[in-house]
Amino acid sequence: MTLRTITAILLAAFALTVRSADEPSDDLGAVMREAPVIAEDATAPEMLEKCRAMVPEKVAIEGRIILRNRRGIVQAEHAYALEREGGRTTLVIDGEKVEAGSGSIAGTDVTWSDLSLDYLWWRDVSSDAEKASETVHGQVCTVVLLKNGERTVRIWIDRRTGAMMQAEELEAGRVMRRMWGTRIKKFGERWAPNVLEVETVGSGHRTKITVEKLK
Repeated sequence: MTLRTITAILLAAFALTVRSADEPSDDLGAVMREAPVIAEDATAPEMLEKCRAMVPEKVAIEGRIILRNRRGIVQAEHAYALEREGGRTTLVIDGEKVEAGSGSIAGTDVTWSDLSLDYLWWRDVSSDAEKASETVHGQVCTVVLLKNGERTVRIWIDRRTGAMMQAEELEAGRVMRRMWGTRIKKFGERWAPNVLEVETVGSGHRTKITVEKLK
């Protein structure tokens, strides 16, 4: 089952403490339904604040970034290590530090924003009226538009939990890139995505992000 979800990407080992074995799961819907209700009628800024609160102050993640063509053939593979502490994020790819705000990383579909979630702190926040009350994998969401200069990101936030379910980067109103999760896993007492996909629309390739270690 493909989830088309992003339970708050890599940095957010979301605080969804759920009764389950420490095994990967495809049933994100069941995980979400067991989570406590945060708010069902909150505004876009209020839901965004709940989403931000899920990003841990301190986290360390290791995994792989894998570029594949449309046939699924691997074109390139890179190791990454990401650390966040005190509001600062450090990203290392194949042993080399990546500068904050970087575009495409190592020729893949992945950018700094995909791994750092910096857009969650952009100040221009509004509801997307055209997509009000959309559902993602059965979860009713508040759809939020985040803008910073010419950049725009659209995110779907679950009204029950505050979890970010899906994200898109827009340019002149058109979807340019998408990010979603395909598998989740329980790391200790937290659920987090352990396989994510990033696609640049029309590129003929996509990039898989795996989470192998999270602490």
